[in-house]
Formats: sequence, C-alpha cells, structure tokens
Amino acid sequence: MRLPKEFEEKMRELLKEEFPDYMACYGKPRFYGLRVNTGKITAEEFERICPFPIHPVPWIGNGYYYDGESVTPSKHPYYYAGLYYLQEPSAMTPASRLPVEPGDKVLDVCAAPGGKATELGARLGREGLLVANDLSSSRAKGLLKNIEVFGIGNVLVLSEEPGKLCDHFPEYFDKILIDAPCSGEGMFRKDKKMVKAWEEHGPEFFSNIQRGIILKAARMLKPGGMLLYSTCTFDARENEQVIGYLLAACPEFCVMPMEGYEGFLEGRPELSDPVCRGLKETVRIFPHRMDGEGHYLALLKKKGTAGKPVPARERSGRGKEKLPEELKEFLEEVSVSFDSGRMDIRGERVYYMPQELPDVRGIRFLRTGLLLGELKKKRFEPSQALAMYLKKEEYRKTIDFGAADERIFRYLKGETLEVSDLAGKAEKGWYLVCVDSYPLGWGKLSKGTLKNKYLPGWRLC
Repeated sequence: MRLPKEFEEKMRELLKEEFPDYMACYGKPRFYGLRVNTGKITAEEFERICPFPIHPVPWIGNGYYYDGESVTPSKHPYYYAGLYYLQEPSAMTPASRLPVEPGDKVLDVCAAPGGKATELGARLGREGLLVANDLSSSRAKGLLKNIEVFGIGNVLVLSEEPGKLCDHFPEYFDKILIDAPCSGEGMFRKDKKMVKAWEEHGPEFFSNIQRGIILKAARMLKPGGMLLYSTCTFDARENEQVIGYLLAACPEFCVMPMEGYEGFLEGRPELSDPVCRGLKETVRIFPHRMDGEGHYLALLKKKGTAGKPVPARERSGRGKEKLPEELKEFLEEVSVSFDSGRMDIRGERVYYMPQELPDVRGIRFLRTGLLLGELKKKRFEPSQALAMYLKKEEYRKTIDFGAADERIFRYLKGETLEVSDLAGKAEKGWYLVCVDSYPLGWGKLSKGTLKNKYLPGWRLC
C-alpha cells in the first residue's frame, strides 16, 4: 500500500523503534467486529445463539471479532432484529469508556452513522435522554434508522451546528461524547480511500474544526459532568493539542484516567503546547499493539456541582387531553406502562416523549422521542420503531419464527405469509413478528395469513 512520504516520516518520528512493526501491519488483513446490543440481549446469551464463529474483543465487554471474509452478519435476521451493530473493534472503545448510567442526559455530538450513539442508548436503557446529532441531514437519517433498529426510544435526533445547540442546552448534559471529524490516519488500512482524503484535507484542516467543536461541547456539559473526546487518527494536532487547547481555555476541566488494557499506549504530553502532564492519562491505540485499527481517546471532567435542572418544555399537541379510543384500545395489548402525560400527538402521528426534554423549537430535528404510530380513520397503526422498542413479552399477540425458517427472509422482503401452523385459530389483528423471540416488525393476521407491515424502507433487497 502506498502511503504519503510526509505521513511515513511523521509516524517514524512518533513511534521510533516501533515504526517497522507499525508498517508491517499494512501487509496484514483488517479486523472485523460486532458489538452486541445489551438493551436487547446479554453478551453471554448472544454467544449461545450466534450462528457464526466469534471470539471476544478483550477490552470491550460486549465486543466480538468475526471472520469478515467468510460470513456476512448483515444478512442474518438477528441483524435486522437489532441484536448487534457491525463496528471496527478499536472504534468500540470511546463509547465503552464514557461512564454512562441509566437516567443520564447524554449528547453524541457527531453521531452518524450511530456506532457510538447506539451503545450509549443501550446503556441508558429506557431512562434518561440520548441526544444524537449530526450536521449532515442525509447522514442523520441513517443515524435515526440505526437508533430505531436498536430499540432506543428516549431519544432526540438532531441535524445541527454544534454552536447552535449551545443556546438550547447550556450546561444541560451529564455526559458528552465527541467522536470528532478527523484526518482518519487510523483507517488507512481499513479504507484506502482515506489516504486520498488525507492528502486533500490533512490534520491542520481538521484541528481547527475540532477545537471549535470541543469548546462548544464544553459549554453544554454540566459541572461535575464528563466528556469523552476521540478521533481515529494519530496526529498530535488533532489529539493532545486539542485537549491541551481545551484545558488552557477552560481550566475547570481536568483529564481523568480510563479503564486500561495492555495494548493501550498513554498520551504524549510533550506533543502539546503548553505541555500538560495530565495528557498521559489519555489513550493512544495503534494496530501493531492491538487487534484493531487506530484511535485516540481523552476522558475529561468538568469541575463543580450542577445547578438547577433545565425545565422541561411544554408540549404542544393533544398529549394532556383524553387519548383517542383507537390508541387506547391498541395500548391495552401492550404491557409497557406508557405515561399518557408524555404522549404528544402531532397531526396523525403519536410520539412518546422523553422526560425533561427542553424546548427544541428553532433547531433542526428528525425525531423527538419514540414514534408510537399513526392515527388513520379511526384506527391506529403501530410504527416500526415501536416494534423494535418492545420485547416479545410486552405485547400480547406475537408470531415467532425460528431463524432457519425461510419465511423470515420473505417477511423481511415484504411478502404476505401463510402462518396457520404458528397462529392456529388465533384472533385477527396486529401481531408482533419475532425471530427466536426477538421482534422484527408488525404483521396483520387474518385466517392464518399474515399481511406484511414491515417498513418498506427497511426491507431486504
């Protein structure tokens, strides 16, 4: 593989005697990984049912390697059920090192396509709030889909400049993750196109963007909150120097230690100006030391204690009024206790809103809360997002296929199915369609025939 001479010289100076080992990595195959969605299944349970060989990523509790040359996990029904996310192993590290707890308000600043956001949302459970933002509206649409596949409902998906978010979320978040746009040096082996992109826009270009993002994010973090900054590059201008810039501009921040791993290298304080000893607590990941690509991580804490919480916004719509009868009738089939005061009905659409959501008027958003479904001519049609949010035991009427049943693939393609062997004389109506007890979507049953309601935009081609 041809690498720019400027890059090679920089890496030789950075790695010293380890440089030959690093260069040797380019002659070796890349690593493929998946991260289990612990919001739906435990890592141990997934190991038992996984239909292809996997082995653990040693520094990620729910991460696994698989052989990307012989298997295609993105074609298995478990992928459509949201049981895992395909992710390069070192890229799993940032979200794993931000100590998110249920009930936190969490911001992922540059979230698309969702590799970090889905992990943060899974760890929140159904408590707290995940705000996932990406400036690109097209990328944000893909982000929303991945969040919905993972079954995350306590969410706000935005497509906005970080600077504009500051006015709406001053000192609001308990935890913030910035997986910053970067020159991508750690991805050269995985994606050769990154080399050309680096030649067009290198570290100097991105370091200015990163400094702007991290200062804006700092304003949105509560006193006592934690911020994790990461890149998939090696250049100190995008790593230690960005953190040093933040520490100089915002002395209320300090670097915190992270859970370690034998392959991690400590940060390089001498590469920052001014030199900050705390930068040793940051982490560098190199492919010649670990079975992954490249990353840099810094965990920071904002000193002080949080003040009064931001008041929740007043919801427009009909959430505080009596719910429509067709919606109430459907919800009688659901064992989840939805608070009617958090329902927000806008036109035909019904949303279940997160608690303590501030006013989002004036900023571009794709989704606020969980889309429950739509009201249409005195009937309620549940959404694909609700199907993925629910567990099998939380809806009264289900049809459960085994993963080897060929009808699963026909369902994912949108076909009508004959299911009399599974449904028998079951009553007609909406059914939650599952694979091995994990929901995939909806179907409408009548006389042993299942009319397919799987979302057209998600269908298997």
